[in-house]
Amino acid sequence: MTTHVTTVPAYAAPAAHAPLERTTVPRRPVGRHDVLIAIEYTGICHSDIHQARDGWGKGIYPMVPGHEIAGVVAEAGPGVTKFRVGDRVGVGCFVDSCRECDHCLRGLEQYCARGGTATYNGRDENGEPTYGGYSTHIVVDENYTLRIPDGIGLDEAAPLLCAGITLYSPLAHWQAGPGKKVAVVGLGGLGHMGVKIAHALGAEVTVLSRSLKKREEALALGADHYYATGDPETFTALAGTFDLVISTVSAPLDLGAYLGLVRTDGALVNVGAPEEPVTLNLFSLIGGRKTLAGSMIGGIAETQEMLDFCATHGLGAGIEVIAADKINEAYERVIASDVRYRFVIDASTI
Repeated sequence: MTTHVTTVPAYAAPAAHAPLERTTVPRRPVGRHDVLIAIEYTGICHSDIHQARDGWGKGIYPMVPGHEIAGVVAEAGPGVTKFRVGDRVGVGCFVDSCRECDHCLRGLEQYCARGGTATYNGRDENGEPTYGGYSTHIVVDENYTLRIPDGIGLDEAAPLLCAGITLYSPLAHWQAGPGKKVAVVGLGGLGHMGVKIAHALGAEVTVLSRSLKKREEALALGADHYYATGDPETFTALAGTFDLVISTVSAPLDLGAYLGLVRTDGALVNVGAPEEPVTLNLFSLIGGRKTLAGSMIGGIAETQEMLDFCATHGLGAGIEVIAADKINEAYERVIASDVRYRFVIDASTI
């Protein structure tokens, strides 16, 4: 039986800085290669807050955030070959790309030369705005849909579609593993997944956080060491220690100080995205042939690889499940770092 969903309940920001409120948004008919996903859980990412509040530039309103989506296939188009009704699936930060550029052909759709189509706060090929996962259903091309393995609960899997792949991709690219020393800066929604994944890859993991208050949590997640960046002695004691430092924080850092922690030929990789610009003295790079880099989520194949890896190693996100009417409160708590470690919306409450 075909399900014709034309409008669905959702929570949207009607304007920049406005509280999110319940509304309805349109969904396109299920096309030949589309799946209709009944959303069960959607994670709240800090980038949702940045975009809903115009922190990264002018947004498209009303805006339905949410790009950490987990649910079940409710309908499959006649040409769909990868999924069937009832399959557990997920959607991440983008729902389409040009499929023709060098990046797309290499499986790096997240760097699509034409920009790709964001899951929300974007425009599709027809120029219509995209609406994200703070809703009950979404229609997505099967080629941009992920299979969630049975070994992970859908609630714990939802944040993996952004937080998980955001950390897995640079850890894999810079070959974190046995014999490598990895530092994760920040122990929040992104950082806690970095610790779990780096530990599972076999790296020696250090957490760098502002104070010592999260030390026991970090060690329980798999960290081998923990240091407070609020202590200036930390940067002296750890100078030239790490092969890879990954910063997950969304505030500007003293990049020179953190590059001082990187050994020769090592890398400082930024996955957090501050709203403010940062500065750098280039001597911090020159002395040691160091790399200052960025990384943004992952392609479809790599995201599926990450999900399978997490299922194999029993890794899910640390979550707090909330009802949809608590979204605005959750936003304030995220800003205050008052969550361990990711809010997840129960879509049945939308």
